[in-house]
Amino acid sequence: MPSITDAATLGEGLRKARELSGRSLAELAADTRVHERYLRALEENNISALPSRVFAIGYARAYAGALGLDEQLAVERYKRETPDGSVPLQAPTGVAFEEVRRYSPRIVGVIVILALAVIGWNVFQRVSLIRAPQPSDIAEVPESWSLGDVPGQGGLRVGAPQPAPADQTTPVLYITPGLEAQLTGVDPADTAALAAATTASAPPVQAAFNPRGAIYGAPANASQVVLQARKAGALVVRLADGRVLFARQLAAGEAWRAPAGVAATIDVSDPTAFDVYLNGEHGGALTGVLTPLSQLNSRAAGLARQTAAQVQAEALAAQTAAARAAATTQAAAL
Repeated sequence: MPSITDAATLGEGLRKARELSGRSLAELAADTRVHERYLRALEENNISALPSRVFAIGYARAYAGALGLDEQLAVERYKRETPDGSVPLQAPTGVAFEEVRRYSPRIVGVIVILALAVIGWNVFQRVSLIRAPQPSDIAEVPESWSLGDVPGQGGLRVGAPQPAPADQTTPVLYITPGLEAQLTGVDPADTAALAAATTASAPPVQAAFNPRGAIYGAPANASQVVLQARKAGALVVRLADGRVLFARQLAAGEAWRAPAGVAATIDVSDPTAFDVYLNGEHGGALTGVLTPLSQLNSRAAGLARQTAAQVQAEALAAQTAAARAAATTQAAAL
């Protein structure tokens, strides 16, 4: 089958292809469902006998496809041989650029004038706000403003520095005479007995937990163990099954409250970087990189029981001493 480009026109190429195929216009009209007169108009290049341009392009495509020709090539040749008169001609690409070049000096001049106008307006506003120096409204300078002594006064004299005021002190605790002896059974006048009783009864003072940053973990009422970072360090708490309960790089001052009744292992990067607080009191630093949480909870529970027993014993001793003192006073009165 010859190509459409070999013929002088599209219609002649379609006609030659149809004759070589041995098919009639009626057969092709039945195959393409295009009326026979439109196919004949395409072969004769009779554009006036064809319907609108859209339908004519579709007929050319269908005719070429039925003959086994290149449909797209047939459409392109039909558009080239019968240009669309309804589309206006467009100016070449370089025309717009030439127009811009022609008017570019004017555009640049307008931009420069606008820039100079803006700059001039700003300069004018700044200059207009600058006020010239004016004489002072004070008609007479007061005599007290002048150098030297103030009239009627002895003038300023700089002497030796005065001592700093004394710091505020706590007033001395008032003790009711006889009351302490009745409650404790120790005579306040007996210095040796008072010192011995104080040393024996006073527990060692320990540092209490002082929050100095964010606190993570369990609530305060559900925890007896607190780990506070003395310096930056990593803290990882793993459960017995290997799951991570808590993991964080704590900054200095941040703390983690351990939940009670949880079987876990505390893993730290540096044991000396973490302080342990049991029931709010300092319990020293961690002893190792890995520490069972149950061990710390057991220590906290033991200290809590010990403190409760000590308080109960002190209360019982105070009651006994008070009863003894009351009995002594009653016997002396009789």
